[in-house]
Amino acid sequence: MRPELKKELLKAQHCEISEYYIYLKLSRRVKNKKNSALLKRIAEDELRHYEFWLGHTKTEVKPSKRRIFLYYWIARLFGITFGIKLMERGEEQAQINYTEIIKDIPRARAVLEDEQKHEEQLIGLLDEEKLNYIGSIVLGLNDALVELTGALAGLSFAFQKTQTIALAGLITGIAASLSMASSEYLSHKSEGAHEKAFTSAIYTGIAYIITVGLLVLPYLILPSVLPELVVPNYIICLGATLLIAVGIIFFFNFYISVVKGFPFKKRFLEMVSLSLGIATLSFLIGVVIKITLGVAV
Repeated sequence: MRPELKKELLKAQHCEISEYYIYLKLSRRVKNKKNSALLKRIAEDELRHYEFWLGHTKTEVKPSKRRIFLYYWIARLFGITFGIKLMERGEEQAQINYTEIIKDIPRARAVLEDEQKHEEQLIGLLDEEKLNYIGSIVLGLNDALVELTGALAGLSFAFQKTQTIALAGLITGIAASLSMASSEYLSHKSEGAHEKAFTSAIYTGIAYIITVGLLVLPYLILPSVLPELVVPNYIICLGATLLIAVGIIFFFNFYISVVKGFPFKKRFLEMVSLSLGIATLSFLIGVVIKITLGVAV
């Protein structure tokens, strides 16, 4: 066997045996019996992959403990589907030259295609409750980002006092989250989805409140740690809030792009443009109102 070919096969073996242990470990920790059985079947597929390459290399390889630890905990913290699909995406980028492998081992093409198709089907059958309510999470997250970044931008210039801005932002955000959650509940009730209505409202409300908390956080923390600067504290806090908003948008859109296969760049740029555009407009409105009314807080 050519040294180059053996090197590629050993890389493939390394991926397969590592993923076998990841799937097996997850299958033992998942409470949902259906998901546990599916994960165990995928683990068996990965082991067959490994044994197929082993039949050609005649060389055992050890799994990557770092890879097992990383993807196991990603799956536990952010959901099995996200963890698995992120791992599979990483496998695609592992620079294993399957084209060259197939030239030397023609049977590898059929094995790879069959196994990959089978794994995709099994992953598609995984049942995670939170993924059934992605629409509700998107609603809460998107509304909070657009509304609160705009509100905090307007309040920042209108009040120019970080504690006052934080207080007004929290009151506005919590009230809006309750309103949004109740609207989501009534919307599902009117559609006849009585069982889904309450859970959808909970997901919407929680997504909204978490986003509100993260966006208001700079106004609560930064003033106590920042020295007196040329730039007013409320401007620095607003800048930090906008950065947090962009970070939330980035993470959430990346999550959705992995789990649902949606295009990342287009959705990310749309949400960033909308949130920052509304924030800029609200800041200008705050300037105009303060100047026009001449109100000092």
